Amino acid sequence: MRRRAHARAHAEEHDNHERWLVSYADFITLLFAFFVVMYSLSTVNEGKYRVLSDSLVTAFRNVNINTRGQQVAPGANAPAPAQALPQIRPRPPVSPAQLREEQRKQQSREQMREMAKDILQALAPLVKEGKVRVSEGLKGITVEINASVLFPVGEARLQPAAVKALRAVAEVAAPADFPITVEGHTDPTPIATSQFPSNWELSGARASSVVRLFVEAGVAAPRLTATGYGEQRPVDSNDTPEGRARNRRVTILIEAQHPDDIKELPVKE
Repeated sequence: MRRRAHARAHAEEHDNHERWLVSYADFITLLFAFFVVMYSLSTVNEGKYRVLSDSLVTAFRNVNINTRGQQVAPGANAPAPAQALPQIRPRPPVSPAQLREEQRKQQSREQMREMAKDILQALAPLVKEGKVRVSEGLKGITVEINASVLFPVGEARLQPAAVKALRAVAEVAAPADFPITVEGHTDPTPIATSQFPSNWELSGARASSVVRLFVEAGVAAPRLTATGYGEQRPVDSNDTPEGRARNRRVTILIEAQHPDDIKELPVKE
């Protein structure tokens, strides 16, 4: 009995030592399957990939393409006409006349800027004292001169010191062909003299005095216009002496021949 039990135990112990082969075989099988799957994933069918890609694009566009090549909304019974893609139209060729006009405008802009710089340089001392303002804008060059620099109180006769400054402006403007408007302005203080019954006459006479000097300095008379506004267009408050002094002025506007000839570009004082 002891020999049979010993033999049975010895046999069972021998069988247990061989069971690792089963686990090893399972591991090899799984490893083989893993490499087979990896190989299959690395091989892409190009034709099927393109079909899948086109299907996804069509689905995201939410448009079905029928056999006639027409685009129809999903679920529509009848195909709608194909929508034409937007076309970029080529710019029409520039004609010689348009090219000449653009060149003329460019020359006009450059000439305006040069004139503004020259006027600003000629009137630099008065600009520094705050008695003259020079700016360049859509309408052209504006030169605003305090009336105290040009005229005695209540008069339209130019002071000798003002003639030099105005001649400098006229010499810069004379070679060009831009129209020039001279505006006279006053404050609301009433005036009633035998020569000037109201501020209208005073402002108009002051503008005419400047125009006459411009003609004598070589500016063509047909380019010039004199206008009197009286106290109707103030640029400052008339409640203070400083504001009234600012409103008593003569404005020289060298006008751009076309409103779009120059861009808004203030001149630094």
